[in-house]
Amino acid sequence: MSTQLQDSPVTKLVPDVVAMLEAGVHFGHEKSKRNPKMEQFIYMHRNKVAIIDLNYTHEGLLKAAQFAYEIAQKPHAEILFVGTKRQARPIIQKYAEEAKMPYITRRWLGGTLTNFTTILKSIEKLQELKRTEDDKSLIRLTKKERAVRQKEIERLESVLEGMKNLRSLPAALFVAGAHDERIAVREAIRMGIPVIGITDTNADPSSVTMPIPANDDAIRSLELVTSVIAKAVMAARGATK
Repeated sequence: MSTQLQDSPVTKLVPDVVAMLEAGVHFGHEKSKRNPKMEQFIYMHRNKVAIIDLNYTHEGLLKAAQFAYEIAQKPHAEILFVGTKRQARPIIQKYAEEAKMPYITRRWLGGTLTNFTTILKSIEKLQELKRTEDDKSLIRLTKKERAVRQKEIERLESVLEGMKNLRSLPAALFVAGAHDERIAVREAIRMGIPVIGITDTNADPSSVTMPIPANDDAIRSLELVTSVIAKAVMAARGATK
């Protein structure tokens, strides 16, 4: 471990290997689904299931937390939390909201990053609709017109979800599964945005900037990793939870 990491406040945020073991962080996918680039992070195979070497997980999570900490120290820099798998959704939303970071849990809209101006226009439209909700001039609208307006607000809120306060491209992404969120990863890399990502044994660790070898299916594993990244952000912002 480098001196910089030893002296960093994020070191106390990262659980030890025993805690990771108890959370099932070490369970990968079946051998047949293994990505060859993940071979270096695999300790062994048990009953055809890959077992991740938790020493690599600990090291990767520590580096990723430090990376998130350094980004969050920059003024106005935001990390977009992404997790669209069913089991990841509540975890991503919970910790992104705690860290006051934007998030996506329903589905990744193609062009979210590469065509961000369109997303920005939708955000501005939603804000304008909500800003004028109490406008007296709306009284003149018919019941049908008001219903259409309300449906548009609900549609935009559903689509934009946790991105409603974004004003510019995020400084980085955190994805709860580099393989499952590969479209988001590709867009981020194309835009030069670094990616912190959980890389299960079916993922390509070279596709993300900061890979964290870990189980991306188990709820306890997802929560352990996501909470560390969120707490690193909060530590950088001087927040306590």
